[in-house]
Amino acid sequence: MQFLISGQSTLAIYEQIIKQVKTAIISGELKQGDMLPSIRALAKDLQISVITTKRAYEELEKEGLIFSVSGKGFYVCEQNTDLLREKKLAMAERHMLDSIKECKEAGMERDDILEMVEVLLDAD
Repeated sequence: MQFLISGQSTLAIYEQIIKQVKTAIISGELKQGDMLPSIRALAKDLQISVITTKRAYEELEKEGLIFSVSGKGFYVCEQNTDLLREKKLAMAERHMLDSIKECKEAGMERDDILEMVEVLLDAD
């Protein structure tokens, strides 16, 4: 798995790592038992602090997405990908509701909002 960190993102670096691991699990890129890079190796690769990578891995471990084996490293846990996907969908819904609210506050009508969504989907 290749991690990409953006300096332009509004997310903290550790949150970007967490998000990428979750996405890789949902997509099947990361499977149960797959080993993640060591904390030090990932920090060196991304040219970031070991503390940052440690924080990301600790959060992922708290969420039950990865587990550590002392002296060996971090591995992907068995996942209920449906539950993880459902959480991502709920988050997307919240973001969309916030966006729709902003559009309405800007005076946009339903058809304008739908047209904007279609244009943005096509731009992807």
